[in-house]
Parts: sequence; structure tokens; C-alpha cells
Amino acid sequence: MELLEELTLWLGGILVAVAAVWLTGFFNQFLPSPQRARLALQNMPRGRPAAPGDRFRFVLCWLKDDDKGRDTAIIAQAFTGVAGIELERSARIVSASGAADDWEPAMQKQASKILTDWNADLAVVGLVKKQGEALSLWFVPRGGEGTLGRGDTVYRLEDVRLPTDFHVDLQDQLLAVALSAAAPANDDEARGRVLTQILMPVITRIDALLHGGSITTPPRRAALNTALGSAATTVGKQTGDNGHLRRAVDAYTAALEEDTSERVPLDWAMTQSSLGNALAILGERESGTERLEQAVDAFNAALQENTRERVPLAWATTQINLGNALAILGERESGTEHLEQAVDAYNAALQECTRERVPLAWAGTQNNLGNALWILGRRESGTERLEQAVDAYNVALQERTRERVPLDWATTQNNLGNALAILGERESGTERLEQAVDAYNAALQESTRERVPLVWAGTQNNLGNALQTLGERESENGRLEQAVDAYNAALQERTRERVPLQWAMTQNNLGNALATLGKRESGTERLEQAVDAYTAALKEYTRERVPLDWATTQNNLGNVLRDLGQRESGTGHFEQAVDALTAALQERTRERVPLNWAATQNNLGSALSTLGERESGTEHLEQAVDAFNAALQERTRERVPLNWAMTQNNLGNALATLGERESGTERLKQAVDAYTAALEVFEDVEAEHFGKIARRGLETAQSRLAERNPVRE
Repeated sequence: MELLEELTLWLGGILVAVAAVWLTGFFNQFLPSPQRARLALQNMPRGRPAAPGDRFRFVLCWLKDDDKGRDTAIIAQAFTGVAGIELERSARIVSASGAADDWEPAMQKQASKILTDWNADLAVVGLVKKQGEALSLWFVPRGGEGTLGRGDTVYRLEDVRLPTDFHVDLQDQLLAVALSAAAPANDDEARGRVLTQILMPVITRIDALLHGGSITTPPRRAALNTALGSAATTVGKQTGDNGHLRRAVDAYTAALEEDTSERVPLDWAMTQSSLGNALAILGERESGTERLEQAVDAFNAALQENTRERVPLAWATTQINLGNALAILGERESGTEHLEQAVDAYNAALQECTRERVPLAWAGTQNNLGNALWILGRRESGTERLEQAVDAYNVALQERTRERVPLDWATTQNNLGNALAILGERESGTERLEQAVDAYNAALQESTRERVPLVWAGTQNNLGNALQTLGERESENGRLEQAVDAYNAALQERTRERVPLQWAMTQNNLGNALATLGKRESGTERLEQAVDAYTAALKEYTRERVPLDWATTQNNLGNVLRDLGQRESGTGHFEQAVDALTAALQERTRERVPLNWAATQNNLGSALSTLGERESGTEHLEQAVDAFNAALQERTRERVPLNWAMTQNNLGNALATLGERESGTERLKQAVDAYTAALEVFEDVEAEHFGKIARRGLETAQSRLAERNPVRE
């Protein structure tokens, strides 16, 4: 048998026992000594490539004091058939001289060198004790500062077989290696790095362990499923692949079947929270609200065990995650209830998640609070919530620095840009908008397409928005062309298949920039491209799914149809414009979104006014006056001076046309008043382009008045 054991070691375990009888005699004259076998293995090439995608690599070193290799072969046999493992054999003997207390540190150092040489995940080293009756083993992980296994554990051999407790410990080693490999998914030091290349093979290997029967006990399988869920969530976030997120949901759900709230309440709560995160990301990318509602349920379940009294920081983290899901839900709905709940959840979290205790988590919560305030600010007519959002983002940036957490810094810069951009839209100057552009460009220095493609696309979309608003206030087209480029860049990653609602959003925004350019050009090509973009957006922006977004796109479509109608002789496009704008008002109500309602009333008035100019009657002109006056109920000079002035100018146009068709002077006088009011604001804010338009209208109305009231000598 001694001959067979040496042969088995030399051939790497390929030969089987049934061939031992006749192979023994044949190979007897050729069989090298154990020392020569070790030398042959020792000279095998190093710098091995990584293990196959579905396996972890373990390297087994020749046990110290195992002169004939018998016990090393027994260990190798124990790994045979273990799913998810590729076992390599090294003839290196890990040993150290000196006192017994010095043996383990020296052993770890040597084992770490072997792990590097073999590109392995775990090294198994040890020695034979008690005249070959027992083994003492160490399990040394790659990059680990300590051993995973206990070197003072003695496995007593049972008829040249390893005892049951070895196989139990082996499962622990497999689990520990898997958890260590998945750790970057939750490692704070790994934040800001693209982890896809690291974690993709980990997902495959953990899946092999789960389905190969290598891990059998419920607690271990729950831990492995949790690790799989964590890795899959990270990959899904960074690649935009929703399949990985669904895989994470399945893994967390499987873990919860093993780790129940009765057995391990805090672990159960942690897994519920992780499940909620995966569901929330999926829900953000999908069009409905089902996943988001499931995420809210998962977070609320976690809070049953993650209480403030028991685990204050875990409670705060769950409150943050709950706030995130509520905020996304609030974006999809017309009311503000979920958004208000999100603000409450973030403020609750900040009671425990303080800057002194957890500065980066505190900064992240401030960032998220800013997001909820920003969304609320968009829905309201004032600027208080938006100013609060800007303050929250600037506070977050005190700890979220580019040097420390580059991607988080970029995220907050992007969010700050969003708040500044909306403030800029509501103010007459361009300072806030310029600040928004600066914030977006700063974010793009770290949020690159290669690193975080969907985040990069989102920032490109937002940059386009700010550039577009700036371009609308300038006479040159440079900013608008830049906006079109930014939107088209975003659409390279924001595809309809991957993120349908975000794709629709960018299509809508692209339509806006094209429409503004089309108004300034003589042809209709840009306007027709804008119609195509809005029509595309409405394929995903349906009234049932996202009523306010649907209404916004209907509003924008109505505007560009009106502009097309102005270039043509008929009234077809005007009538289509009136239909689209009227549809928008079904969801854009004064109660829900007062400023948006006012904007659509203004746009409807413009379409009706131009339609009335082409007809002989006054019905559409009267309706236009009513629409403009309705808009001015919310578009006040104090709140949105520039928009107020634009509506006053439009009202002047409709009144002047009516005045020309009537015999009196009342309408013309009202038109003069409207133009004069608009001109005061345009001159005050130095809006030269709009000022010229209002002055021209004023002069025409005054001329008509003079014709009807000639000065008598």
C-alpha cells in the first residue's frame, strides 16, 4: 500500500484504487521517491491564472512530518467531489524553526506566499501528529490576517479516514472563503470602485456551492444566500442589469426561509433590509410601483426587530433605506404623502446617524434628505423646500469629499445641480443655472461612463436640462446644441429595454431642446424631430403609469405642434396642439401642481390665440384670454417674474388681435397694459430678446389706439 500512496500523490490523484493491483508492479521500477515527487511539484510553474469561473481554488501543501505522503493524500481525498472547489497540490512543506509560539506566524507568512504563487483562495497546511494517528491543520485565506481554521484542532484518523468533524469544519471554510470573496460588495473601502469584474465570478462560484450540495446546513446556506444577494445587488447596480437584481431578490428570499425572525431576529432584520434595497433599485428602474411597495414592506418588517433601543445605528440605517423607497414612490405619484413620510424617515435617522459618530453615513442621509426636499420643491410653487435641499447637499459635501468617496461626492454634486437648476428656472437671472452646470460637470469627473454607465447617463441628462434652460434665455444656440448632445449621450446608456422610464424622460427632454432650436430656425426639421421624441416618450410615459410625467409630455407635445402650425397655412397642427394641452390639464391640476397647471394654461392660451388669428371669429381668442388670465393666478410677478411677464406678453397678443376685430378701444388698452407690465420685467432682468418682442407688440397696440383716437388740433 505504501507504493500505491506514493503513486497516487505523484499522479495528483488521477489513478483509482481498482487499478492498484496491476499498476503496482508495472510502475514499481519507475516510481520516484516522495522527495523527488515533492521536487517535481515544487518546480511547477507559478503565477497561475485564476480558477475557472465556477470554482474557488484551494491549494493543499505537503503536510509536515508526512514522509510518505499518506496523510496528505487522505486530505486530498476529502476534497474529492466537493462542488465549487478546484484543489491544487503543492509539494511545499510549511514549517518553521524555533519555539512553538513562533510557529503559527511563520506558517502564515509562508502560506501567504504559496497563495500568491498559486493564485489561490485558501491554503491548507499542517503537520502529522501522534505517529500518524492524527493531523493538525490550518486554513489560511488569501489576504487574511489570521487563519480561518484552528491549528490546534486535532483530527484523529479513523481507519485512514477523516472524522466527521473535519467535514463539518470544511463547510465552514467553504462558507468563509465565499463570504470573504463577496465582502467587497459591502466594504466601505471599496466604495467608489467598479466591482463588477471582482464580483461576477464570485456570484458564479457561490451559486455553484449552493446548488452543488457542498453547503448543507440551513444557517450556512442562509449566510451564503445573503452573500450571493449582496454581490448580485452590487453588480446589478453598477451594470444596470436587472437580471442580477432579480437574482438578489431570490437569494435574499431564500435566506429568509432559513434565518427566521424567531431563530435569529437581528440577522432576519438585516436580510429584510437588504431585500428591501434590491427591490427598491428594481422598482426605480421598472415602470410600476409594485417593487417599491414591496421594498417599503421589507423595511417596515426589518424595523420590527431593528429597534432604536436595541440597535440604534441599524435602526437608523433602515430608516434611511425606508426613506429612499418612499421618496421613489413619491416621485411616481401625484400627491406628496410618501415624500413627506420620506422626510420624516430621514430626520428620524439623523437622530442616531450623527456626524460625530458616523460622518459618511450622516452625509449620505443629508444627501437623501435633500433629494426628498428637492422633489417636494418641484411640486410646490415656492422655493423654500428647494433652498432647504441646497443646504442639505452642501452640508453633505462637508464629509462627502472627492478624495474620500469620489462617487458619492459626484452623486451629491449631481443632486445639488438638480436643486440649483430648478431654482434657476424660477428666478430671472442665470446665476443658479450656471452653478448647476458647474455642479454637473464636477460630477462627471468621477461618474464616468466606464465606471457607472447609468449614473453617467443620468448626469448627462441633468446637464442637458440646465443647458437647455440657459439656452432658452440666451439669443445664441450654443447652449441648446450642447443640451442636445448631452441628451443623445445619455440615451446611449438609458435604453428603453434597460430603464424604460428614464429613457422616456430623456426622450422628453431631448424633445424640449429640439423644440426650442426649431422655434429659432426657419425650417421644420427640428420641430418634427421634437414631435418624434415626445411621441416616443409617451410609449412609456402612460397616464396610468406616471400621470404627471404623461401630462408633462402632452404639454410639451402640444407646444411643438403649435410651433409647427405657425409654419404652415392650415389649422390642423393647432387643433392637435389644443387637444394635447387640454389632455395635459386632466392631470396637471391647480391643486396638485399649481405652477405646472399655470404653464399649461399659458401654452393652451398661445395655441388658442394663434388658432383664433387664422379664423374669422373671436371664440378661440376669447378662450385664449381666459387661459392666460387663469395662468396669471399662479404665475405671479413675485413668485416667477419672468414667466409672469411672458404670460402678460401673450395676453397682450390675444387682446390686441381681439381689439383689431372690434370697433372699440377697450381691448387695445388692456393689451397696452399687458405689454407694459411685461416690458418692465424684461428690462429689469435684461431679457433683451423677450423685451424686443414685447416692445414691438406694445408699439403696434399703441399705433392702433392712435388710429382710433386721433389727436385733435
